[in-house]
Amino acid sequence: MKIETEAIHSGYDVDSATGALTAPIHLSTTFERDADGEYSRDYVYTRSENPNRSELESRLTTLENGFETAAFASGSVAMMSILQALQTGDHILAPDNLYFGIKVIMTDIFAAWGLETVFVDMTNLDTVKAAMKANTRLVIIETPSNPLIKVTDIQAVANIAHDNDAYLVCDNTIPTPVFQKPLELGADFVVHATTKYIAGHSDALGGAVIAKEECALWQRLRVIQKVGGAVPSPFDCWLILRGLQTLPIRAKAHAENALTVAHFLENHSKVEAVLYAGLESHAQHTIAKKQMTGFGGLLSFLVQGGQNKAMAMTTHLHLIKRATSFGGTHSTIEHRASVEQGTSTPQNLLRLSVGIEHSDDIIADLAQALDAI
Repeated sequence: MKIETEAIHSGYDVDSATGALTAPIHLSTTFERDADGEYSRDYVYTRSENPNRSELESRLTTLENGFETAAFASGSVAMMSILQALQTGDHILAPDNLYFGIKVIMTDIFAAWGLETVFVDMTNLDTVKAAMKANTRLVIIETPSNPLIKVTDIQAVANIAHDNDAYLVCDNTIPTPVFQKPLELGADFVVHATTKYIAGHSDALGGAVIAKEECALWQRLRVIQKVGGAVPSPFDCWLILRGLQTLPIRAKAHAENALTVAHFLENHSKVEAVLYAGLESHAQHTIAKKQMTGFGGLLSFLVQGGQNKAMAMTTHLHLIKRATSFGGTHSTIEHRASVEQGTSTPQNLLRLSVGIEHSDDIIADLAQALDAI
């Protein structure tokens, strides 16, 4: 089946009890045990498994062409659970422009557990090779990255990781499985903040890890998920599944709008640079074209005149809202440097999550705001 069909039908059929086409929300925390002590209906306790979460995990597995999925309460805890599955003394290689929240988890929490993390430019393969160590267990990439929109060659880094007996984890939140399939390019695990494009409506928090195949790290991760219980609620799973049904259509609308907006910004006199993988001017555009079928709805741009001008520009916007996160139907903008800790993000950078409003209206709002500064 094509992804548009899989997003709607995989992992679910008509409800056998009622004939409902939409799955019911199973809010129960506990499930009946059989007279002989068994659980023939598969469910025991919602921390360890729930029908809504099972459906979400099944559908994400299908969309990413994976082996199995573990759903979590957020994208951050999804990545944190992977780190928890490692052993004291393991070495991790991560991008120097990794999402700042994950970087905080690595440096403030897991450093005290004896995990060593080195941050490198993942777009430089020689640098990646040189940074590998005998105890490197995990290589993490985020492509395109947030908010610098750097593109990493997934297949090339996968080869480096595997040559050193390390796993490769790829954050696929921005492109989604609609535009990029990291597992097919050699990644061992895919991570999503399902809060973003997969849920798509800024109303549900969640994360997920999809494994390419059964392995020791995956088995450990499953134990952490079920025993630790940092899982999405049944209602959040239901909301994410509702959004997932329209993901292929929304993703294409986001990407079409983003490319149009990126071209407009690239030609504006008050914009210093535009960071979007779909532009030919992007440093890794060739790699992006090789491994992506579309370039997503997230871009960043640098405003002429520094931080003050960038911040001032956002105050003149009407349609586009100043807000964190991304991936919703509505366009949002954020000055990232002011919310990131110890950031290397340029002070005049604005991250723009291009929504699915008409591109003419988005551009008109940006144009009048830029003209006002």
